[in-house]
Amino acid sequence: MADTAPYVRVIEADVPAVGTAGNDEDTIVCQAPFDATVTLVEYVPEAGITGAATNNRTFSLVNKGQAGSGATSVASLAFDSGSVTATANNEKAITLSGTPANLVLAAGDTLLWRSIHIGTGITDPGGLVRVTLSRN
Repeated sequence: MADTAPYVRVIEADVPAVGTAGNDEDTIVCQAPFDATVTLVEYVPEAGITGAATNNRTFSLVNKGQAGSGATSVASLAFDSGSVTATANNEKAITLSGTPANLVLAAGDTLLWRSIHIGTGITDPGGLVRVTLSRN
């Protein structure tokens, strides 16, 4: 008999640095191990990040679905002002989507970490992405 009791699983994935400010990076984090709801997304950068008003970077967790072609934003944070910062080796919460359906995963959905530059961008030091899933 399968264990279907409610429980939480934390999934961690290393994500690479984007050392050139104008470049982007997509990294597969995981495939959902069961039907779940994303309850927390955190980024632990290897170096500090300070946002900037015009040239900046946005981090997102995207649900690519089972076929790999989805584009549902699960969580996102734009480093688009000097008051948006992250400290080296300290977790930074990534804002969950305000649309509850965007947080729901089916078993086998692929989660992708996206680091996108805006304008000429800022660098991404890379680090660790931590996703907390609660079984549906």
